[in-house]
Amino acid sequence: MASDKKNGRGSKKGESITVAERKARKVAERLAREAKSSETLSAVWSLPPAQLLRFHSHTHLVDIDAGSKPGFDGDQEAGERFIADSSSEIANYQRLMYANGIHGDTHRVLIVLQGMDASGKGGIVRHVFSQVDPMGIHYHGFGKPSEEDLAHDYLWRIRRELPSNGWISIFDRSQYEDIVMPRITGSLPEETWRARYGQINDFEAELAGSGCAIIKIFLVSSRQAQRQHFLRRLDDPTRYWKFDPSDLEARDRWDDYMAAWQEVFERTSTSIAPWYLIPADKRWYSRMVVSELLRTTMKNFNQTWPPLDADRDEALARLGVE
Repeated sequence: MASDKKNGRGSKKGESITVAERKARKVAERLAREAKSSETLSAVWSLPPAQLLRFHSHTHLVDIDAGSKPGFDGDQEAGERFIADSSSEIANYQRLMYANGIHGDTHRVLIVLQGMDASGKGGIVRHVFSQVDPMGIHYHGFGKPSEEDLAHDYLWRIRRELPSNGWISIFDRSQYEDIVMPRITGSLPEETWRARYGQINDFEAELAGSGCAIIKIFLVSSRQAQRQHFLRRLDDPTRYWKFDPSDLEARDRWDDYMAAWQEVFERTSTSIAPWYLIPADKRWYSRMVVSELLRTTMKNFNQTWPPLDADRDEALARLGVE
């Protein structure tokens, strides 16, 4: 019996409860350490990105310096270290959120990534989520609506890809394409696409009210940076697949897109689902910001590990622990 006690197990119920309490304390201590670690990471910012980069009524997309790095004074090496450390914390919080989701908690996260072609949406997914368990992560890229999509309301295909309880869904493009593209191409009457501002606001309010945190990101790139990325794609056979001639058509109408997105931000940046406009010419910086926004969002859920949904003593007994 001495060896059992040394291992923290005893035959008496009181001793078993003591072990459970000790383990609960260790879990609480670990959660506290993770929260402290997250606070330390956030301390690298002179001001929180959620404050600096949130869209406000006085914000003008065309005035944003795509090569800047607001709130961060470090270099790329420091930024990449931050991303690696933050990714580890994101993985911890994601496992915690997933575990609670299994037990019925409704917290979940929807990340909307928007930006002009070659603004770095794919790289953000690869870097920020490098250490996250694939179980609990859902990525979906929205292209041109299919015939099946067009047979339904425009939000039908969006609703199909929303995160389940405890999950993170990442949208590469989103419901906002159903406002911007009809506006640019003239494929729908103006009254139709303009009505979608209010419809999407209602849709997002419904999501937020059910426990879904919405992080809406627009990656602000410059025309010069986009040109360089297009040239790299055309010079590298392994990148040919990334290039589409339609990308150049959108580039030719850059100013029209800027005007369309400006109105999107003005009409759909709300208190429950704000837009964040992130300078993206320095790819490492935009990845840092997305990592910070996601990590702090999940941290603020203030979740703890769900309790054991079983009789622990009975389970130990069946496993041969006296």
